[in-house]
Amino acid sequence: MLRLSAALSGWKPADRGAARAPLALLEAAWPEIVGAGVAAHSQPAGINGKTLLVTTQSSAWSNQLAFLSDHVVRAVAARLPGIGIEQLRFRVGRIARRTAAPPAPARARRQPVEPRPPSSSAAEALERFRRSVDARHRSRRAAGWSECAGCGAPVREPGARCAACLGAAAKERAQTTARLLFEAPWLGYPGTSALVSGLQETEYEEIRTELLRRWWRMLAQARAAKRLSRDGRERAVAGSYVLLQSKIPPEEIMPATVRSILGDELHDLLYGES
Repeated sequence: MLRLSAALSGWKPADRGAARAPLALLEAAWPEIVGAGVAAHSQPAGINGKTLLVTTQSSAWSNQLAFLSDHVVRAVAARLPGIGIEQLRFRVGRIARRTAAPPAPARARRQPVEPRPPSSSAAEALERFRRSVDARHRSRRAAGWSECAGCGAPVREPGARCAACLGAAAKERAQTTARLLFEAPWLGYPGTSALVSGLQETEYEEIRTELLRRWWRMLAQARAAKRLSRDGRERAVAGSYVLLQSKIPPEEIMPATVRSILGDELHDLLYGES
């Protein structure tokens, strides 16, 4: 049986929203993430998979900002855990001027804060950012916050995990579940949950439903083209599809059941006319 990664090559989920939306949110929050001094010399420029592309004013800023990549990745994950940013990549380019935000209503205004003089160098700006991060962590620890059990980021509840670690765990859980649904579809939820820690039945059913939909799309394309792929991966997918769709143990599956689920045309294409 083919490995899931091979059988499902090319089956990437559709983009669930405009690619510009998360980038626009990062651009708006960039001064809060890296500090106003650093933000004046850098800006998020694009998202490529798990990588955030950052434009900087010079190679010196790129080198200095690279030292704080871990802090920036954590801050980005805390604001937008769904986009799964895991690393930064830098390029030198033009920094767009930011338009000042409109003033807040008088009742919502905070007490004025004495502005700090601008940083004289990239090293000074990065050191300010580093001190700001450390001060924020100390303040939260003093207020009773704990550290994430996964990465050490501040969290409110002892032993809890931050949004970034929870998202990574959910992603790994979904990938492991999908692999088992393909390679051992007869396990069902009881058998799969015994192998995947923390898997809930509703989560299992969502993954199962999504796989069935994607597998059927592949099988329907083969049926429409009246031919299989060169590696014949449709046959491996069809076997798992029938077992997941019918929920019948493999030893009880009858040829008539397979034909009923796949239809005559697809059945004959996969297994030959009989």
